[in-house]
Formats: sequence, structure tokens, C-alpha cells
Amino acid sequence: MDSCIQELKFSHLHIPVTINSKFLVHPSSPTPADQSPRHSLYLSNLDDTVGARVLTPSVYFYRSNNDQTENSESLVLKRLQDALGEVLVPYYPLSGRLREVENGKLEVFFGAEQGALMVSASSSMALDDLGDLTVPNPAWLPLIFHYPKEEAYKILEMPLLIAQVTFFTCGGFSLGIRLCHCICDGFGAMQFLDSWAATAKNGRLIADPEPVWDREVFKPRNPPMVKYTHDEYLAVEERSNLTNSLWETKPLQKCYRINKEFQCRVKSIAQGQDSSLMCSSFDAMAAHIWKSWVKALDVKPLEYNLRLTFSVNVRTRLEALKLREGFYGNVVCLACATSSVNNVMNDTLSKTTRLVQEARVRVTEDYLRSMVDYVEVKRPKRLEFGGKLMITQWTRFEMYETADFGWGKPVYAGPIDLRPTPQVCVLLPQGGVESGGDQSMVVCLCLPPSAVHKFTRLLSLND
Repeated sequence: MDSCIQELKFSHLHIPVTINSKFLVHPSSPTPADQSPRHSLYLSNLDDTVGARVLTPSVYFYRSNNDQTENSESLVLKRLQDALGEVLVPYYPLSGRLREVENGKLEVFFGAEQGALMVSASSSMALDDLGDLTVPNPAWLPLIFHYPKEEAYKILEMPLLIAQVTFFTCGGFSLGIRLCHCICDGFGAMQFLDSWAATAKNGRLIADPEPVWDREVFKPRNPPMVKYTHDEYLAVEERSNLTNSLWETKPLQKCYRINKEFQCRVKSIAQGQDSSLMCSSFDAMAAHIWKSWVKALDVKPLEYNLRLTFSVNVRTRLEALKLREGFYGNVVCLACATSSVNNVMNDTLSKTTRLVQEARVRVTEDYLRSMVDYVEVKRPKRLEFGGKLMITQWTRFEMYETADFGWGKPVYAGPIDLRPTPQVCVLLPQGGVESGGDQSMVVCLCLPPSAVHKFTRLLSLND
């Protein structure tokens, strides 16, 4: 394997976790929801896409700082709980619940028995028993709270924020969070977590910038004007072996650390094959991962059309629509590149990179407004996986910088288990307290056992 790429291993283990208590955290002072028993909040069609109807899980690990008073379980829990109550005043929508109104549209509503859910738990293991804490590991699932017999993708009348604090015998702890994607995208989540962490660290409310709801900015046009085909949402009949090979086998979660030098090399290869290609490192790496994945899975038939989707932050592309500073809702669109199996496998890297680059550039304010209108007209009810690889970029988020609650930056911050959606690939920053200025990224995705060796070889450019 190329020295610029490192295949990461994680421990296969069972983490015993005991739930000690569960309690709701309410805003610590009155909010607009208290002024009317019928108070509700509008969600835009960017918030209410089928892909956002999920409680996004992530986990943060914190080592003990050897200060027994500072790290006592009761103090940790009280600091997190008190700070959460404070930030739930300006971020009060996170204390509500979701319900469907006409045509299946979602809205936020409020009631006396609502609030964010906090869970206190403990484990008989130490953090060092968990192995490498820099590699997302499906074995960490017990560190995220799920209700017994909870339905997959259930969001209606669920807490919009669930936080489980698990204490380990070494004095360290984890913070497992499930945050409703309908309320905020990744950037909005970082804004909220930064406020919660700063409030916990400083002992007083810090909400800078002041959170802004303003979801009405993205209301659909009347009448709706759908100007694009929006291939990302189309129901496509699965006529290839792609989905079956991933969903009917027990896929393995694999992670690869890729340094900045290799990322630049992939971009140089793409641009060297086509001097007119103006692309980003992401364009080239996404194309390279897509090609390697399709080849390793040996997708057939060759004429079948595939899709590569990835989210694009449209905040910096808005012109007529204006957002106030502090807006924390969803402002992302799915970009979609399409190509046949044969072309993804056999075209040059530059040609596939151009498809990705063109899909990314295509996402403008006009595209976003068309997508809002498309959801209004069609309101897709299910995620479409036909012929699709979905790349999610967590590399854009300051996950470590925004998560210092007073115990320093986390050892790890990020996702846990990709296997429930094996057609998702996550790009993570190389972070943590010991990363320094490392610009490596970690590529996490799922593969059938039979495809692992070939994918690793192709990803390393050893083909």
C-alpha cells in the first residue's frame, strides 16, 4: 500500500453499558414556545427532505485530566445539563418535537412534557480498552442512546436532541449525541454545539452568533417552478448487482487515512490528463473513490447508469435570498453526477472528475430554489439507493474546535457505524488532541468482504 494511505484497524469488542438515569432538559428560562399553547415553527423544504428525516449520531471521547474534582461524574453531568438548559433558550426549537401536517409536511410543535433527552450511563471498561479511538468503530453503538424497539428512522414525536454521557473506569467519558437533521445541517450543528460547549466551559450563556430561525426564507414559489431534473431524487429501478452486493451480504466498515500529499497527487493526475480541467481536491478524490468503489464491486451490467451524490453548502452561493448571521437551518443541496458503469470504470480520472466538478458547480441559488419547489410538488417519501454512492463531507466541519466543554478537545469526534446505510461514504478530518496541523482525511465506507483487497489496491493507485 502507498505510504500516503494507511488502512485503519479497529477493535472488535463488546462494550458493556449500564443506563443509570434518563431525564428531560428544558430551557432554563421562558421562550416564545411558552407564550402560546399552539406555538409551532415552519420547516423549509430543505429541512424537510427525506434524507434529513434522521437523528444524526456522533460520539465524542474525553480523557480524564487527573483532576478528580473536575472529572467527578456528578460535576460532568451537572455542567453539561446546566449548560444545555441555558442554550436551549435561544435554541428552543431543539426542545420541541416534530409532527406531520397537510401533505406529509413537517413542523415543530411544543408541549409541557418535551425537552432534550439526557442519559447518564456507565461502563466497566476504561477508554484504553476500546482500542484506537481515532477510527470510527461500530462497536461504539452502545454509547448512543436508542429507545428499546425504536423504529429505524423514527423522528415523529421523538426528542430532537438526545445526549448520552457514558463514564468509564479511567475517569474519561464519552458524549454520544443524536441530533435531528431537520433542525440543522452540519454547519448549523457545529454552531449549536459550539454554543453548548462554550456555555459549559465558561459557566454562562454564550450564543455567538445569536441563533436565527428564519426558515420562511426558503418557502416554495407560487406556483412552483421546477427547472432541473433533480436526478438525485429520482426513483431508479435497481437493475445492477450493486445494491444487492452491499445489502444482502454483511458489509465491512473500512477506513483509510489519506494524507495531503496523496490528495494533491490525485488532483494532479486528473489535471495532467486534461489541462483545461479546473477542479478542487474534493472533485478529484470523490471521482477516484467512486471509480475505485465501482471497480472493486465489479458492478454489472456495464450499460447501467450510476449516480454519485454529495451535499453542497449553498450559503456562499446565495444572491437574491439573504440569510442573517446565525441561521442554523439546512442550506445544503445534493449534487448529482451520473455516468454508466462502463464509463465510471474505464474513463480517465479527469473525465470522471469533470462530471463531479460540473455537478458541484451546477448547484446555485437557482438550483436550490428549483429543488425546494421539486420537494413541494413531489415530496419524496423514501431514500433512493438505486445505483448510488453518497459521499458526505465531514471534513468541512470544525468538530474538534467546537467541542471543548471544559475538558479540552475530544480525542475523537465523528460518526460510528455506516453499515445501516452501506452506500454512504464519509470523509472525516484527521482530528483529535494529538493531530496538530495534520491535513489528512479519513475515508470511511462499506464493502463486501470479497471487494476489500481490490478496493484497497485501487484506492492506493496500485492498479
